[in-house]
Amino acid sequence: MHRILTNLVENAVRHARTRVVLAAAPEGAYHLVTVTDDGPGVPVADRDRVFDRFTRLDDARARDAGGAGLGLSIVRELVRRAGGTVTLADANADDPGLRVSLRLPTLPPDTP
Repeated sequence: MHRILTNLVENAVRHARTRVVLAAAPEGAYHLVTVTDDGPGVPVADRDRVFDRFTRLDDARARDAGGAGLGLSIVRELVRRAGGTVTLADANADDPGLRVSLRLPTLPPDTP
């Protein structure tokens, strides 16, 4: 979970103009975790592609500042292994930005 949140928050901070919001709430047999920023967002056509390894949407960014394009690929694989899902959506209807939603199964009460 640490790696998942680190990758998502680092991406949000990198792309945000002024705001990053991390939220969590129970949702039935799952926990819903969202990371929302007010940056440029990700076009709908690219939302599946950004989970592919080495995908970087802005080729003009320097590799040092923009990352190697592995963060979301790692997130998707770790979330899948945990039995969850990860999706991208607009932050909200009125503002630019991106909302990443994780749905992760709850652990049984006796899990250490």
